[in-house]
Amino acid sequence: MKKFAFTLLLMLFVLVLPEHGQAAAANNKIFLDGKELTAGQSAPVENVGGSVMVPLRMISENLGYKVDWDQASKTVTIGQTGTTMKLVVDQTAASVNDKTVVLTNAPLNRNGTTLVPIRFISEQFGLTVSWDNDQKIVTLITPETGGSNTGSGGGAADGGSTVVVPPAEPAKNLTMVNGISFNENRLTIAMEGNAVPKVSRVSGPERIIIDIENATFSDLFGTGQVLDPNLNGSLAVTGYPDVTAVRYSLYNTNPYTVRFVIDTTSYKNYSVEVSGDTSRLVVVDLNAVSTDNPSTQPGNNGRKLVVLDAGHGAKDSGAVGVTGKYEKNFNLAIVLKAAELLKKENNIDVVLTRSDDTFLELKDRAAMANNLNADLFISVHANSSGSSAASGTETYYQRESSKALANVMHKYLVQATGLSNRGVRYGNFHVIRETKMPAVLLEVGYLSNKGDESLLFSESLQNKVAAGIVSGIKEYLGLK
Repeated sequence: MKKFAFTLLLMLFVLVLPEHGQAAAANNKIFLDGKELTAGQSAPVENVGGSVMVPLRMISENLGYKVDWDQASKTVTIGQTGTTMKLVVDQTAASVNDKTVVLTNAPLNRNGTTLVPIRFISEQFGLTVSWDNDQKIVTLITPETGGSNTGSGGGAADGGSTVVVPPAEPAKNLTMVNGISFNENRLTIAMEGNAVPKVSRVSGPERIIIDIENATFSDLFGTGQVLDPNLNGSLAVTGYPDVTAVRYSLYNTNPYTVRFVIDTTSYKNYSVEVSGDTSRLVVVDLNAVSTDNPSTQPGNNGRKLVVLDAGHGAKDSGAVGVTGKYEKNFNLAIVLKAAELLKKENNIDVVLTRSDDTFLELKDRAAMANNLNADLFISVHANSSGSSAASGTETYYQRESSKALANVMHKYLVQATGLSNRGVRYGNFHVIRETKMPAVLLEVGYLSNKGDESLLFSESLQNKVAAGIVSGIKEYLGLK
């Protein structure tokens, strides 16, 4: 029996496949080491959200693996000497030799055939993969030599389990953890579902533990943060002397539990706020004087609270410039600079929807501002057009109550950029429509214009724009 080496050649699929739709089975072929796999002609190859899904049994059995199917639990078990894999239909968590792996898409059942992402085939069977988009042909090649790639990953957060037991409850009943961010000494967790976090403080060493039961990581989480094969990872924390690290893991599987650990340098009080219905935000605030003192929440004591939103993030790059620069990076750079300036203001608190390359749903961005009862919401973006001649600065509002803020912000934005004034405009964008406070969306310039793009990614202009945002906020709030 051959030993399979780990090879991952998947970017080709992302580049050449359409984003939506399915390919008919008759138009797709699968070749393994030059031989067409013809068993089960009706077995489809599908493109689901940009991920190629292929029939698991057909490929596994041709590689010499034994495949078993349990109808009751909808579990596929693939076995070969020294290797056992378990996958559950409609669940992204799978196990390989009792180690957890996350699939890019959950396995699907199509007329009795289980489809899995081609990435799983590549990683776990060690195959080289290619795709002929014209002929609609999947080609799989097994190396003659190599080793297994099913070794264990790093340690879990505070000793989390790495053994996967398919949960008794359907995946639809699990809360999905979509993303995290850490800024202003606050950990924010975005999740979809009705789970309630359990937060506790532990000494020796000092740390704060957040357990979310009946929950797992969603595919979205993996696009913004690193997850190793055992579903462990950590969030880099800099600039906050009270916190040395934020760690996370799938801590347990009975019941499924996601654990976050905030490692602190000393004993820290905290407050916890959970907001939203099924789309929830959990904020663990280390700025609390005591766990029961609401006066430590941002925006209290007469201070104004401003939420700054860096558009896009992680898998969502936003506009792509003429030289390949990403809008998401520009947006974040401006927001971080503006936040640093706002921190120096005695009468203003600032909260960021994201402080790193994290993906957040639009509804989560608006919910964060609403749940914090913010005074202002400002979303930063860069524009794009089909015409390379398009250039200039625009500011959008959706509600009439936001128009005055838009006028003030636009005045300073145009001064900061020196680009053509494209005006204050109405725009029905989610984040400025669903927020309850005055809210604007700034389109600083056009990444599709070579001159604008070069200017937007210069340090000097970014500093001017950040300062202009602060000046606009202060004037609107009457704090100049």
